[in-house]
Amino acid sequence: MNMNPMPQAPAQPGGASPDQVALFNSVFRENCPFKFVFGGVTGFALGGVFGIVMSSFEFAGPQLTPQLQELSTREQMKIMLKDMGSRSYSSAKNFAVVAAIFSSSECFIEGYRAKNDIYNGAAAGCFTGGVLAAKGGAKAAGIGCAGFAAFSTAIDYWMRHSAE
Repeated sequence: MNMNPMPQAPAQPGGASPDQVALFNSVFRENCPFKFVFGGVTGFALGGVFGIVMSSFEFAGPQLTPQLQELSTREQMKIMLKDMGSRSYSSAKNFAVVAAIFSSSECFIEGYRAKNDIYNGAAAGCFTGGVLAAKGGAKAAGIGCAGFAAFSTAIDYWMRHSAE
């Protein structure tokens, strides 16, 4: 006998009810701290992949010195892979910071404005670019703001209009 007075929706194949899925989706879409963490984690992962790919194309790795040439192929590969790993880790950290700042600031701006439009991404891009370039002074922060805002607006515009 079911003691719960609320009717239960039928379970989906994954075991979660439609109400649980809706709750998770609302938490995912509306929770700024969650977006901050999710943006940082996904940014780190994508930055790591990007770093591996880009470091394999870059020729600024360990210089081919006579000492390096005297090492075995296995030792040379260890040195090169270590260099690729450090470059990948650096790229991953940078992507994580950018993604975390952008996603959380866009969320806060959207919550403040209570609108979901192209201006949220532009403002978040400006904020992100300004924060990242702030160490370089006011002019660098302004250029960073303009650059990130333009890029964010272009991507947002393309995402909104590519489905049409």
